[in-house]
Amino acid sequence: MAEPFTYGRKGISARFEDAERELLRGLFRDVVALLEPDERPDEDPLAALIGISPDASEPEDPAVKRLLPNISKDDADASLEFRRLTERSLRETKAGALRAAALGLESRDVVLDATAAAHWATALTDVRLVLAERLGVHTEEDAERIHAVADWSDVGDDDVDAYLALVYNFVTWLQTTLIDAMMAAHRAQAGRAARGGGAPGAGRG
Repeated sequence: MAEPFTYGRKGISARFEDAERELLRGLFRDVVALLEPDERPDEDPLAALIGISPDASEPEDPAVKRLLPNISKDDADASLEFRRLTERSLRETKAGALRAAALGLESRDVVLDATAAAHWATALTDVRLVLAERLGVHTEEDAERIHAVADWSDVGDDDVDAYLALVYNFVTWLQTTLIDAMMAAHRAQAGRAARGGGAPGAGRG
């Protein structure tokens, strides 16, 4: 079973079984696939170079829309213009964090510096958003319903929703332990700085 993220002398670390590493790699890979923009043979290479998507539109997939939401519920034109100017770079940033997190799973023992921890935090957040949309989690009541699914032995081979619920709960737990570890690292660094010892990165020591 996975060991939670904790902060210690080596930095922020966790440990995963092989099956858990493979599960996380698959989740990261699936979300990257959702974020990859459609290839357009007639796309302006200059626009692509500077990160502009002149033909961007609101995503049809609700999960992708949750990853790339409109900036305004009341101004469709402003949301569309903002999407054209920023969506490509946002997709690339999110996909980059997911790929970086996946690379960190080469061994069972995962040790993160501050940059890698930020990548993992982004990756786990985006995985949770996609799973939440697939499971219909939009309210506190929905979340409670999903959190009530807690035993892998109760999940049948064809019970996709229950399986996704357990995966969602696992990712939620993992994200919570990571945020707690990042906060502990921040407090430790602040304490060292206050004592005149500087503020080394989370992965040192």
